[in-house]
Amino acid sequence: MATVWKGSISFGLVNIPVELRSAVRTEKIGFRQLHEADLSPIRYERVCQADGDVVPWNEIVKGYEYRKGKFVVLTDEDFKAAALETSKTIDILDFVKADEIDPRFFETPYYLLPAKGGEKGYALLREAIRQTGSVGIGKIIMRQSQHLAAIKTVDEALVLEIMRFADELVDAGEYTFPKADAVRPQELKMAEQLVANLAEPFDPAKYTDDYRAKLMRIIKAKLKGKKVELEAPDEADAGDAQVIDLMSRLQASLKAGKSRSPRAKKPTRPKKKSA
Repeated sequence: MATVWKGSISFGLVNIPVELRSAVRTEKIGFRQLHEADLSPIRYERVCQADGDVVPWNEIVKGYEYRKGKFVVLTDEDFKAAALETSKTIDILDFVKADEIDPRFFETPYYLLPAKGGEKGYALLREAIRQTGSVGIGKIIMRQSQHLAAIKTVDEALVLEIMRFADELVDAGEYTFPKADAVRPQELKMAEQLVANLAEPFDPAKYTDDYRAKLMRIIKAKLKGKKVELEAPDEADAGDAQVIDLMSRLQASLKAGKSRSPRAKKPTRPKKKSA
């Protein structure tokens, strides 16, 4: 992975040179829109909605829509005036407990790698964060934008995770959710049994993108001039959304869960009595 950002982490009087590299990769399949007749790629034009003419780049400005159909235009000078001073330092402002942070704040992870001469300080910060169960919260300027960021440990690595600011989260109070008293005790007990039956250690390798895998099979077959016969998916049975017999569904789920559970303990042989 290429280096995304170079700079340093600063906490207290300690300064650690680091590099930022992506911790995730996108595996989505990309498509181009083509003209069916000759398979030529389609080009998009910048068309003015008022007169239908194509607009050259030098006549395009950026505008903020403050009301439907009403805009205020921002110039390059406006953007320069609002720009923050370029910084190559991640200043850790606070250390907070990891379990105090709402997971909705976290967005995109990056690996922090120590640059030359920063290995000891890197290891020191990593172990301090690990031993205290903390997360370092700071800010980073990347691609001309300021981001809130968290620094945490993953095995031997320090990971910087871009965070959302508080005003980017939607308050759950804007929605209505069912109350706990709508659940009967016997339903809850069976649901807990079902959860226990399906409980497994987390293995991310077992969860794959089936849709992408099928598409790639079709693409590879087409490249070879072949046709792949895939079964069409069954239509989901939505059932009656108003009346659902939860108990019968839970009982059926428990029965199916027990039949597939691989974790049943083997019977132990009785120990032989000593003479």
